[in-house]
Amino acid sequence: MRRSAEWWPGGRAYPLVPALLIVSGFVVDLFISSNISLTPLYVAAPLLSAPVLSLRATALYGLAAVAAVVFHLPWRMGVSWEEGGLRTGTVVLISLLALVINRLVAHRDERIASAQNVAETVQRAVVPEPPDRAGTLRVAARYRAAQRDTLVGGDLYAVRETPHGVRAVVGDVRGKGLTATEAVAVLLGAFREAAQQEVDLERVATRMEEALVRERRSRDNLDPVEGFTTAVLMEVPDGAPTRLRLINRGHPPPVLLGPGGEARFLSGRQAALPLGLGDLVPGPELLFTADFPSGSHLFLYTDGVSEARDPEGTFFDPVRCLEGHIFPGPTALVDHLVNDVVAHTQGRLKDDMALLDVYHPVPEAETALRHPSTGVRGP
Repeated sequence: MRRSAEWWPGGRAYPLVPALLIVSGFVVDLFISSNISLTPLYVAAPLLSAPVLSLRATALYGLAAVAAVVFHLPWRMGVSWEEGGLRTGTVVLISLLALVINRLVAHRDERIASAQNVAETVQRAVVPEPPDRAGTLRVAARYRAAQRDTLVGGDLYAVRETPHGVRAVVGDVRGKGLTATEAVAVLLGAFREAAQQEVDLERVATRMEEALVRERRSRDNLDPVEGFTTAVLMEVPDGAPTRLRLINRGHPPPVLLGPGGEARFLSGRQAALPLGLGDLVPGPELLFTADFPSGSHLFLYTDGVSEARDPEGTFFDPVRCLEGHIFPGPTALVDHLVNDVVAHTQGRLKDDMALLDVYHPVPEAETALRHPSTGVRGP
């Protein structure tokens, strides 16, 4: 079998369908009138095999169909040699056509697979996986494409350990494809440089804004409509690991999951425009702070998570998903979220989603006093 027939109900049994057609035609042919032709059943077998099964399987089903027709010719008293030859020739011709279709589909699949491999390489190069640890914090990230044939998207994340503390960003560029990927590269490049150099988180956001606007002015494909980006920037200072500093530029609010399983959204008092649109309403960056005690998780995500819907149209609620859960680390949390979003949408994701969890681990001295579990409900 060359590839699975996932689009067909009972796809694992698909290779048996052509065989069932040939056997059914062969048996029925023994008892029906010679004036009735079952050639359509025989030619259907190799045609059904061609787009899904291997070249060998397609050829075998074609030979079996031809053999079934030839076997019955001596027993069909009312069938002339001319008519028998026409039936046999039809099955042979369609079987050969099925082999051609099989090769065309195989070459197309190879081109698609090659394009997907290139796209995945580009995606990993532009948005590499963050380190497992940054300072005293632990980190985990996941990227999930909405469709298997999606090439590159506009979701981004990055974590940096800097002289000013651990800094992270999660964002979503409006648009898809290479245009969005170019904007992602610009933003992450500006973030990595500014995060190392700038003392204030506000200046990091400003540098990212300036880089995006500058690039947009010099390149036609980063226009004001497709070029803006929603983002959340986070900072945990070295001298105060139990405090968070956050800037939200029009992005879904992050979720803070406390050490006891209490979950809540973190949002400032005033909304800010996305990156790339700050020149419409100039003003200072709106920074807000929150407690980040040991054992807490800061969960950041793109709108592929918050706007995921179930068949009834209900949006996914990350706070409700996390409320009452205690996770031993960030990997368990992001895996739990991905599984819940997929279950909520019944596997029908409408948008790519990027997830990043930053975990403030419990010191070893406190571990014995707590009883963390792997994502199960707490007391």
